Amino acid sequence: MTVSPAPSVAALPGFRWGDRTLVMGVLNLTPDSFSDGGRFEAPDAALGQARLLHRHGADLLDLGGQSTRPGASEIDAEAEIARVLPCLRRILEVLPPPQAGGPLLSIDTFRAPVAEAALAAGAHWINDVSAGRRDPALLAVVAAADCPCVLMHSRGDSRTMDALASYGDVVAEVRQELLRATDRALAAGVRPERILWDPGLGFAKTTAHNLTLLRGLAMLRAEGFPLLVGPSRKRFIGEVLAESRPRARLWGTAAVCGQAIAAGADVLRVHDVGPIVQTARMADALCRA
Repeated sequence: MTVSPAPSVAALPGFRWGDRTLVMGVLNLTPDSFSDGGRFEAPDAALGQARLLHRHGADLLDLGGQSTRPGASEIDAEAEIARVLPCLRRILEVLPPPQAGGPLLSIDTFRAPVAEAALAAGAHWINDVSAGRRDPALLAVVAAADCPCVLMHSRGDSRTMDALASYGDVVAEVRQELLRATDRALAAGVRPERILWDPGLGFAKTTAHNLTLLRGLAMLRAEGFPLLVGPSRKRFIGEVLAESRPRARLWGTAAVCGQAIAAGADVLRVHDVGPIVQTARMADALCRA
């Protein structure tokens, strides 16, 4: 399937898919995210980090109020909204809109009420780690807003996903499950040009699965959907490097990002925006015509 640019991407001056890799900065508004939990929960702290990430070159910011690390406890939609909306509104008050050089604002959620409230407040994208599986009503919210939506491959939830990391052919199975998620999104009214795919590195996948997926990204990109890859500081990088400290996994993350770009990735979701912007620009010069 051939898809055209999502509308909010067109708000980035002069951008077209394939021209360059976009960098999405992670902005966790949680007390328990695996590498930076508790640092940016307050609106002013979130604004400060948003400014920093944008200054370092982030094209998008991904705001999340629910940790999805393995073993994380889940809060309800009302608590998630209470975490996300004050920070989102503060950022919208201060940062310029995308048309004036500001970042696009994505909301990392699998809950329809959170997506609806955030879009009403001015968010531009929805990034759903469950691809509409956890709360199918989210897809109707996305369709009504006609906004871009990232469909990420995952299985189970934070407490069960590690037990579900069983595949015969991980690339083929992730592809098939993303195709099924896309069918659900299309049936809910989401237009194909609003859909991005994310292979879900680290979600119901072992280190070997993640490495195999990274080698096979081109098979996923061949389906025609822009591809978002989020390797930042993840456990599989720590296992390869024998590095237990998430914030010390920058160079492993950079290596993964270079491989992802070579395989056709369009968006990188990372914590360390400045170094990864440089990595992406060099990889773009090498890999893109």
